[in-house]
Amino acid sequence: MTGLTTASGIGPEPTCALCPRLVDYRRGNRDASPDWHNGPVASFGSVASQLLVVGLAPGLRGANRTGRPFTGDFAGDLLYPTLISFGFAAGQYGSAPDDGLELLNCRITNAVRCVPPANKPIGAEVSACREFLSDEIAAMKGLKVLLALGAVAHGAVLSALGERKASRKFAHNALHDLPNGLKLADSYHCSRYNTNTGRLTDDMFHDVFSRVRAVLDDAP
Repeated sequence: MTGLTTASGIGPEPTCALCPRLVDYRRGNRDASPDWHNGPVASFGSVASQLLVVGLAPGLRGANRTGRPFTGDFAGDLLYPTLISFGFAAGQYGSAPDDGLELLNCRITNAVRCVPPANKPIGAEVSACREFLSDEIAAMKGLKVLLALGAVAHGAVLSALGERKASRKFAHNALHDLPNGLKLADSYHCSRYNTNTGRLTDDMFHDVFSRVRAVLDDAP
């Protein structure tokens, strides 16, 4: 069996078998924690949104456990309050998919939809999920800005759009104009490692969203 799309036409089915390493890891996690989500994680937010946030992959004890992107781990503790602060979400982030949090003009997805061992997908797995990211971007008819969290997500977006990676280098708080009229914004990933080491501070992350907010506020 190969990759399948969901009923909405966007994203892999729970039985997707495109990546043997991830399938084996998923099976092991299901045996160890049968009450967890343990499957491809669907995107969160409306396809009518103007902003698409693209992360790396589900975290083992985050989205792989809860079934919602960036929910239940440290990255979500930074991402969701920031989205609320900049008007891209409403409610209270409670680290659970039933916390009532609502995204506003924003959708969140990952370059790789299944949790990888050690939180590190390999190139073949990023490539295997490319079709789902391409479909997602195509379905978002009002899309204006893509925000890539990390260099892998940056490269995945460019590949999904058929653009050469060498033409637009990843850099924190960079903003790239794409030939199709979209803009690609970059940020270091909001992981615990990046924040603990000082590679990414709250202010640096907020600067990225301030720039994205300004672009969308000026958009026709």
